Amino acid sequence: MTIQHDSVWRANVESRSVSVNKLPQSWRKLGGRALIARILLDEGVAGCDPMGPDNKLIWSVGLLVGHKVSSCDRISLGGKSPLTNGIKESNAGGSTGLLLSHLGIRAFILEGQPTSDEWQVLRIDDKGGVFESAEDIVGLGVYDASEKLMHRYGKKVGITLIGPGGEMGMCSAGVQNLDKDGVASRICARGGLGAVMGAKRVKAIVIDGANGEKPPLDSPALFKDARKHYTEKLLAHPQTKSYSDYGTAAMAAICNGFGALPTRNFS
Repeated sequence: MTIQHDSVWRANVESRSVSVNKLPQSWRKLGGRALIARILLDEGVAGCDPMGPDNKLIWSVGLLVGHKVSSCDRISLGGKSPLTNGIKESNAGGSTGLLLSHLGIRAFILEGQPTSDEWQVLRIDDKGGVFESAEDIVGLGVYDASEKLMHRYGKKVGITLIGPGGEMGMCSAGVQNLDKDGVASRICARGGLGAVMGAKRVKAIVIDGANGEKPPLDSPALFKDARKHYTEKLLAHPQTKSYSDYGTAAMAAICNGFGALPTRNFS
C-alpha cells in the first residue's frame, strides 16, 4: 500500500477490520486536540455511553509532527471520558505520534464494540492493520507487556497500550506510550481513556513505521529556516534550561506560585 498522507484510519473492533480514508476537507487544517473535538462533534459522540459501542477513541497528530520541531512530536488522545462524562483530550510525548505521522495518519479512530471478551493487539504498518491475540499479555503491567511486544514485533516499533487498570475499566486509567528508549513511560493520563480502550478489548496498538516516510512539505527550505529560528529562540529562553535540568518537575514550583496546584482545595 502506498503511504497516503493526511489520512484517517478506522479500526472497528467488532468486524476486526481497518480502513484507510482520505481526510475530509473540513478537517484538513486541524490536528491534535482540535481535530479530535471536530471528529467527535461531526460523528455525534457527545451523548453516548463512554464505555459503550458509540464512543470513539482517537489518536491524532498535530500539523508539525514528523519534522523534529522541539516539543511538537506529541500524540493527542481523545474520546468521551468515563471519569467526567465529558469530551476529553490527553496528550503525551514518546514515539507514537512520530510513527503515526510516518504512516500518513492524521487521525486513528478505534470504534465499535467487540462481540467477545477476547483481548486483541492491533498491529499497523504501511500495508494496513491486523488484529492478533493478546491473551499472552493480558493482566501484565505496561512495562512487562511492552517488553513482550517488542520481543515479538521488534525494538523499533511504537506501542500505545493499557495496563490492568484499563483492562478492569477503572475510570482513572491512562494509556501509555514508548519513549525514545523503548520504555512505556509516556502516559496520556487524563480522563480515564485507558478504560475506553479496555472496553474495546484492545490491549495494545503496535505501530511499525519502518517503511513509512516523513510528511511532505510544500516549502522545505522555508520550513528549515523557520525551525532554526524557533529553536534558537527556544534555547535562549531561561525556562528551557530549567526543563533540561529538572524535567517536568520544574513546573511544580511554578504552578504552586500562581495557585494552580489542587492542594487544600486550591486555597
